[in-house]
Amino acid sequence: MTVQSERRDPSFAQSAGLVAGREIGSRLRSRAFVISTIVLLATVLVTVVLGSIFGAQDDPDRVAVVGSGADAVAGVASLEAVPAGDLDAAERLLRDGEVTAIVAPTDLVESSGIVGDDDLSAAETGTAVPGASPFDITVVGFEDAPRSVASALSITPPVAVLDPAAVDPMLAYFVALGFGIVFFLSALTFGQTIAASVVEEKQTRIIEILLSTVSARALLTGKVLGNSAMALAQIVLIAGLAIVGLAVTGQQILLGGLGESVVWFIAFFAIGFVMLAALFAATAATVSRSEDVGTVTMPVTMLVMLPYFLVVFFNDDAAVLTAMSYVPFSAPVAMPMRIFLEQAEWWEPILSLAILVASTAVAVLAGERMYRNSLLRTGARVKLVDALRG
Repeated sequence: MTVQSERRDPSFAQSAGLVAGREIGSRLRSRAFVISTIVLLATVLVTVVLGSIFGAQDDPDRVAVVGSGADAVAGVASLEAVPAGDLDAAERLLRDGEVTAIVAPTDLVESSGIVGDDDLSAAETGTAVPGASPFDITVVGFEDAPRSVASALSITPPVAVLDPAAVDPMLAYFVALGFGIVFFLSALTFGQTIAASVVEEKQTRIIEILLSTVSARALLTGKVLGNSAMALAQIVLIAGLAIVGLAVTGQQILLGGLGESVVWFIAFFAIGFVMLAALFAATAATVSRSEDVGTVTMPVTMLVMLPYFLVVFFNDDAAVLTAMSYVPFSAPVAMPMRIFLEQAEWWEPILSLAILVASTAVAVLAGERMYRNSLLRTGARVKLVDALRG
């Protein structure tokens, strides 16, 4: 008696998982993708290191101090006192280049004759002419007036700000630039990859073989999930590398401010990219030639580019950022930025994320319908109305 094995079709989850694994595998085997990811990670690391170098405090100016000059320099963080026994010893240190200036009692400098009366002027050294100086000390330079030393020793009146900004404007600009670039590059790179894959399968007629094994819905789900997983993994790698770099280079202040906003950025990106991926696949399915991909995906590409430009140019405009944080296509960039700037209430990210989830569900349903209705239609471009209607 011969037992005939029963053929079982794969379930929806199995089919989608197979397609997702195929998408991930093809990306990992792509040399261009690996190299571009390494370059992107290296760029992030270099940016963090350069930020540490340029943000580090300059070494204090070394100054030779004589007599009461030591008391004037004491407590000034930007100056390092080098004790000198007398004015002659201080002058030798200055001429040898071991110090940038001499800080000494004014009467001692006037009586020593190491500088002429014309050189001891308020215009160049910050002191009055001899005999009428209201200062107890004089700062002496070698070839140029040591203005940085004189400025460090100057008395600065108390300064108050009526409405202080929570974050330094320049720092806010670079954080906005970072969020915008990461979102723009990752979404555009993987979105275009999905679009190219869809058109390639239509153009080579491979799609007919695939649809004989898996459903169009499973095929689209696998493509979206596979590329979304790769995009999210890239974002997590970038965020992890940036956090480790900030910690190693001692930028704890920036690290503390960025931590929460980075976590929200990852959450928003994970959902927002699913929406964009579905739209890239759906629009690409309406054409049969790779030459037409750029044209049909242009509207989705603009939706990716718009948040980047808006957050870069309007990162200091609270009203624009607030509006952007509730628009699904710009929320992944705007809401983390508002969290970093401490402009968002605790409930706002939750509400914005809920709006993004609902919008993603609608986009995926519409995209799946367009994708399913357009896959087997070759030749002329499928109109949007026809793709939606079927």
